[in-house]
Amino acid sequence: MAAALVTGPVKRYQRKQLLERVKRDGATVGEEIPEEITIEAEAVSLREFVFELRRRETYPQSERERLQQARRTLRRGRRNRYQQLETAPISHSEGKRLVSEIIGIDRALDALDALQPTSLEAEATEQAVADKRRWVRFLKRALGRDTQHR
Repeated sequence: MAAALVTGPVKRYQRKQLLERVKRDGATVGEEIPEEITIEAEAVSLREFVFELRRRETYPQSERERLQQARRTLRRGRRNRYQQLETAPISHSEGKRLVSEIIGIDRALDALDALQPTSLEAEATEQAVADKRRWVRFLKRALGRDTQHR
């Protein structure tokens, strides 16, 4: 009898519980990035992709574009799965599978977002600009042309 409940259509309260599991703060804590996931009929070696990018110190333009495309694809896959979980006629076990996949995608997105590949370049540029400003201020003070700091 219990097996029939697991394989039967998801009940409204079960669907609500599954959706709450996805929305819960910290839902990704302790979860692993899926080894492989299928998005739009294409299998993606997700864990390998994320770890490959995490090992790098710099990101050329082609990698940044690849990273942005991967984020868009993962978000689209997550959105599709969430919509299925929210409204599709599914079984409870199918709902659990969708929750697991959504949380795995969220975990991968968190890891990819933490990379912030452009922040290294932006930080270096900001540092160079700040150094130049300090140097100009120093020269103005040294030459007596700085009227603000007298």
